[in-house]
Amino acid sequence: MRNSSNKLMSIYNKVTKLPFGNKIFSLIISFKAPFFGTISPKITKLKPHYCECLIKKKRAVHNHIKTVHVIAICNGLEMAMGVMAEASIPKHLRWIPKGMTLDYTAKAGTDIMCIAEVKPEQWQVGDMFVPVTAYDTSGTIVVKGEIKLWISEKVKK
Repeated sequence: MRNSSNKLMSIYNKVTKLPFGNKIFSLIISFKAPFFGTISPKITKLKPHYCECLIKKKRAVHNHIKTVHVIAICNGLEMAMGVMAEASIPKHLRWIPKGMTLDYTAKAGTDIMCIAEVKPEQWQVGDMFVPVTAYDTSGTIVVKGEIKLWISEKVKK
């Protein structure tokens, strides 16, 4: 399902046709929201209501035991959620994050894949809970939870 009427999906669909397109797209996102750049993220898959964000295990995201720091993973989960939200939200709505509830379920000793996914019918005015999950390269869940968004109508101009 392509959502080419959405500006972000349109950019994603164009840029990812280029060599290193996913990396270029991720740099564009990190330029717009600079804190995401601290984890050198890579959006590996984006479609309406779904996003994957890869965090490479490297020294810059290590904690004291040389695993991926959970706050770096939280950053990746928030990036996956934010990119998914921008690519998915109906034109008449807007969103803002209100909170994050996460469980740290295992050590993150490899690259980490952060995933945010919702159902289309979830886009309603009010609180919206976005399930987010981070996996290591063996498929083990290392962080799982939800990010709460506030969904409201756009102000009519």
